Amino acid sequence: MSNPARILLVDDDLGLLRLLSLRLEAAGFEVLPVDSGETALVRLSGFRPDLLITDLRMGGMDGLALFEQVHRRHPFLPVIILTAHGTIPDAVQATKRGVYSYLTKPFESRELLDQIRQAMDQSQTNATLSGPSDDRQWRAGIITRNAAMEDLLARAYRVAGGDASVFIEGESGTGKELLAKAIHRASPRAAGPFIAVNCGAIPENLLESELFGHRRGAFTGAVQDHQGLFVSANGGTLFLDEIGDMPLPLQVKLLRVLQEREVRPVGAPRLIPVNVRIVSATHRTLDEEMRAGRFREDLYYRLNVVTLSLPSLNQRRDDIPLLAEYFRDLLARRYQKAINGFSREAIESLMSADWTGNVRQLYNVVEQAVALSPGPQIQAGLLQDAIKDRIDDIVPFADARRQFELEYLVGLLQMTRGNVTQAARLAGRNRTEFYKLLHRHALDPMQYKD
Repeated sequence: MSNPARILLVDDDLGLLRLLSLRLEAAGFEVLPVDSGETALVRLSGFRPDLLITDLRMGGMDGLALFEQVHRRHPFLPVIILTAHGTIPDAVQATKRGVYSYLTKPFESRELLDQIRQAMDQSQTNATLSGPSDDRQWRAGIITRNAAMEDLLARAYRVAGGDASVFIEGESGTGKELLAKAIHRASPRAAGPFIAVNCGAIPENLLESELFGHRRGAFTGAVQDHQGLFVSANGGTLFLDEIGDMPLPLQVKLLRVLQEREVRPVGAPRLIPVNVRIVSATHRTLDEEMRAGRFREDLYYRLNVVTLSLPSLNQRRDDIPLLAEYFRDLLARRYQKAINGFSREAIESLMSADWTGNVRQLYNVVEQAVALSPGPQIQAGLLQDAIKDRIDDIVPFADARRQFELEYLVGLLQMTRGNVTQAARLAGRNRTEFYKLLHRHALDPMQYKD
């Protein structure tokens, strides 16, 4: 037996609120009545309605402001606005902005129920956009019951059906590669390869060869032909993680590949056609990178046809118990330990923690707790120790690499008193490469002359 459809009902007229609530419950709906737009926003994620019905004119946040807030978070949730005769023009404007429909007070119960059923049909249609209910393998590994995440996945599923480039933004540890894989599995390219590369983890002088390939003898150490990742991903999806760390000279070459759909391996005389979908991601704010001249605007718009923004774990706290139990079960089987759950205090400890490292940090904390737990239930003290040990201790690899590079270059310049030729020789790089490194870190050798 299916669960009744849920309606979030908002009106500051308490008499009308109770009357409508009784009528809708009698018609078989599960109703949550609230008396303000502010309260509706607070209850929205926990209740997960199939439909929102709101009065237009209310004290505090009015119905239109409530719609704007809800539509940003849950673009597929249908909204019906109730309006007095004098505010019909406002209601008409609201429908142009995305409100499903409006009803003028007073209205017949049959008229309201007809509008609700039509809106529910739309809601069911939108629900299928997150993937067939009997086949969710495309999103395997993405554990959520959070409304914002479900809306994001619905959008990702719709995008996956085409071939547009997708840009995923979000903090480190939020699961950008997991979402990229899901898009690939839901796409017509699912039978092709999915290849991921971290642009910030590969040295600049090797990244071009890694992406586009090289021919034997193209440079010192190129003892055989190497097929680049673009060719390896032909017919599938190439995920360019930390695209914001890609050096500017290579950004120019990448833009040309995306425009021409051809790659030229280093040292090769001919171009190779490629058919690859690009999904890219970064934890950086590319608008700031473009303003600083570190990222090309034309490449940004080529990559950023569709943007998907992953929320941080702190923004989806209702998923923390679900994720923790999923990781606990996974890791208990891996470590072959009979651990059957968390204590109530342990779950409260997880819910109140500040997850700066997001889902990746939560996984690491649960893994440490599973490995060290002496009994069948994970206690709060064990989790608190793990959280304290890991919080703020680990930085992303790309950030650590940049910091090492900066300190290394500063040390060389201090040692050689700003002599670039001598510093480049000590680093095993030619002057041109060394100057590029200095430019990347905004270092001026003249400042080290004295």
